[in-house]
Amino acid sequence: MQNRNTTLRDGQAASSFANSRSFLEIKDVTKVYPTKKGPFTVLDGVNLNVEQGEFICVIGHSGCGKSTLLNMVSGFNTPTTGQVLLEGQPITKPGPDRMVVFQNYALLPWRTAFENIYLAVNAVYPNKMEAEKRAIVREHLAMVGLSDAMEKKPTQMSGGMRQRVSIARALAIRPKVLILDEPFGALDAITKEELQEELLKIWNENRCTVLMITHDIDEALFLADKLVMMTNGPHAKIGEVMEIPFPRPRDRARIMEDPQYYKLRNYALDFLFNRFAHDDVG
Repeated sequence: MQNRNTTLRDGQAASSFANSRSFLEIKDVTKVYPTKKGPFTVLDGVNLNVEQGEFICVIGHSGCGKSTLLNMVSGFNTPTTGQVLLEGQPITKPGPDRMVVFQNYALLPWRTAFENIYLAVNAVYPNKMEAEKRAIVREHLAMVGLSDAMEKKPTQMSGGMRQRVSIARALAIRPKVLILDEPFGALDAITKEELQEELLKIWNENRCTVLMITHDIDEALFLADKLVMMTNGPHAKIGEVMEIPFPRPRDRARIMEDPQYYKLRNYALDFLFNRFAHDDVG
C-alpha cells in the first residue's frame, strides 16, 4: 500500500531507522521457554525501533507473543537472545520509567482512588514534599475526570472509572514509556470510545512513548502512529509495520469518512485473517 512509507517485512528494520539510534530498540529478540516436550520458541528474531513520543499499537492472534514482547520492554521478562534497549541502555528489570496499565486494572481494592495513585507517587518520589505529592495525585485524577471520585474504592467504581485510575496512576510518575496491555478490552463499546478519546487527549498533552496491545483494528487506526502486525506463533516475529497517515489531533468521524481508513483496515484484516489465519500456524 502506498501510504505505508516505513513498512517492516519479516522483522527487518526500515531504512528510516537505520541511520540513528532509536529511543527504544528491540534487537534480534528471541524468547524460548523450556517445556517437557523440549524448547518452545515464542518469539524468533524480533526487531523494532520506536522513536520518542510515538504511539505504537501491536496486534496479532492470541499466542503470537505480544504480551511476552511488551513484558520484555517493561522488564517483567528478559530475552533468551537479543536485547531490548531504552535510550541505549539494556532493560533488565522493571522500573518507574516504564509503567504498565493492565486490562484488569490492578488496583488495591481496600484503597481509594486517591490512595492507589498516591502509593505509586510516594514510591517513586519519596523525597518530595507531602503537599507536592498530593497535588500530583489530584492533578492526575482531574486529568482523567475523577476529581469527584477520589475517595471511592474500586468496588464503588465502574470498569471505566477503574481504568481511568490505572491510567492516572501510570502517568502520575511521568514514565518514559507507557505500556498498555489491552486496557479497554473488558469495557463496553461506549465507555471504550470515551476512554480512547481521553487517552489521546492526555497523550497529545504529554507525548510519552506508548506501546499498546490491542485486538481491535479500529482502535489501532484511531490511536496509533504505527500498527505493528505480528505473525502467528510459535516462532512469531513482526510481519509488517503499517504507517497510519491520519493527521493529529484526530477526529473519529472524519477519519471514518476517509476512504484511506477502509483501505488500511482491510489490509490489516487481510494480514490477520488470510495471510496469518489461526490454522496457518507453522
